[in-house]
Amino acid sequence: MDHLPFSLPPFDPGSVWLTGAGPGDPGLLTLMALHGLRHADIVIHDALLDSRLLALVRPGVTVEAWGKRGGRASPHQSAITARLIELAGQGLRVLRLKGGDPFVFGRGAEEALALAAAAIPFRIVPGITSGIGGLAYAGLPVTAGVSNSAFAFVTGHGPDGGLPDDLERVAQAPVLVVFMGLKHLADLSCRLVAAGRSPDEAAALVAEAATPRQRVVETRLADLAESAAAHALDPPALVVVGPIVALRAQLDWWRPHA
Repeated sequence: MDHLPFSLPPFDPGSVWLTGAGPGDPGLLTLMALHGLRHADIVIHDALLDSRLLALVRPGVTVEAWGKRGGRASPHQSAITARLIELAGQGLRVLRLKGGDPFVFGRGAEEALALAAAAIPFRIVPGITSGIGGLAYAGLPVTAGVSNSAFAFVTGHGPDGGLPDDLERVAQAPVLVVFMGLKHLADLSCRLVAAGRSPDEAAALVAEAATPRQRVVETRLADLAESAAAHALDPPALVVVGPIVALRAQLDWWRPHA
């Protein structure tokens, strides 16, 4: 970092950096994110992070866990945002560290809007979303010339905790990637089949992508719930539906290590 052929921006006191940490492997952290970690006065992190990332924080810097996990007691989003505003108001350099990318189902937009309303300066530091980087570690290219030229990202955890009401609007995308959908697999399968997808279509479940605990289960769209239960998969997990699943036999390149 001290010998880069370019300069990185200063981390100004009284500002917040909304920072993506990538899908799991700490090697996927961006230079900008590392720069932020090394200059922050306090780090507010979520639950889906490799603990090795926190070792990059400067000695003596406060690290606070404010992780939200579905189905578990978690801080409310409003409390997290209020904490960011409070700390920045104290003149601290606040780094909000999120798994994946803060603007891809990461509540980054909500936090940025609240910071803007409070006149708190902020920077968005994009990260590699699990929907691309995590799938790559599972041997699943989100696009491939031999299979598809379009895809759709969908949340499996809408405002009411269930699948989004407008799922059917994107149901016919050549490749569908569903984030945080493990709790609603039976409903997901039924709705996608009702929307016209074949129950026999290739699908995959990718749990804890790009970590040493990564597990990938290939199945059929109709069998998503049964396959997840049979393999005792736990969140976080991605659901993939579409022809790219067939490519994994040749593209399964990564072997997790501690």
